[in-house]
Amino acid sequence: MTTRDTGVVGLGNMGRGIARNLDRAGRLAAAWDVSEAAREDAKLSVGVTKWTPRNWWRLKYILFVVPGPAEIDATLSDPDGLLTQPHDGQILVDMTTSTPAKTLALAAKARAAGREYVDCGMSGGATGADAGKMALMVGGSDQAVASLKGVFDVIAGAVNHVGPSSTGHAIKLLHNMVCHSNFLVCVEAGRLAERAGIPLATAIKVFNAGNARSYISEARFPNHILSGTFDGRSTVSNLAKDLAMANDFANEVGEANRYTALTAEILAKAMEKGLGAEDFTRLYGQYEELVGGKNS
Repeated sequence: MTTRDTGVVGLGNMGRGIARNLDRAGRLAAAWDVSEAAREDAKLSVGVTKWTPRNWWRLKYILFVVPGPAEIDATLSDPDGLLTQPHDGQILVDMTTSTPAKTLALAAKARAAGREYVDCGMSGGATGADAGKMALMVGGSDQAVASLKGVFDVIAGAVNHVGPSSTGHAIKLLHNMVCHSNFLVCVEAGRLAERAGIPLATAIKVFNAGNARSYISEARFPNHILSGTFDGRSTVSNLAKDLAMANDFANEVGEANRYTALTAEILAKAMEKGLGAEDFTRLYGQYEELVGGKNS
């Protein structure tokens, strides 16, 4: 029989879907968000506890689906909080996007209190989280990652254990670099196609029939741009944050990072123009202005 042994901290676009799937599978024992509205909107089972994580020391697994490492550090550093309590083999799962250095610091803090710490990059967006079909990029000890199999099976369609602690977050930064740079390349190609008299839908159809196809052309453009809905369910500020971290990481480990730097620069320009709260798919209509095109 499945045991309710898991807690989820953070009930935003990603955490809400993760929590609901764990709840349906009979694994969710507790859920928390600093926003009361988010706690209510999650619509979880009556028996799911909505106490703060400091009271979760009996749980086997705690998943942090919060904006970043600062929120996790606040929880772990609470002098009366989670890490001051007994743990019985507890495993903390960091599902943020973070830098390897910050991940290693948090892992050390958790291990000093007897906990295992697993970093887990996510791909698939809010839609993937809702469907329980995310792709996970996992860093941590073999034992801890193996223990999480039952949890990961509920929330993900693919799980890749890429190495020890911090490697899950490292590959997530590289994944974001490829994904977001590709999005902007497709935006640029689409705008150029339209200027050349080729309808955007035709250009995307051609890309998808050949080697230029990608998730961006096959899903993002048809579902969120060609549809006119512009509902990719992630903001420009989130992409800008991701690429700023990816660029910092690239600068730390090597110099071959022209595309990372350029993508980060374009997204930073979008932030300067006050587009941070916009759905990122709306950058399609702003592209020439962002890159200083001839007709901007």
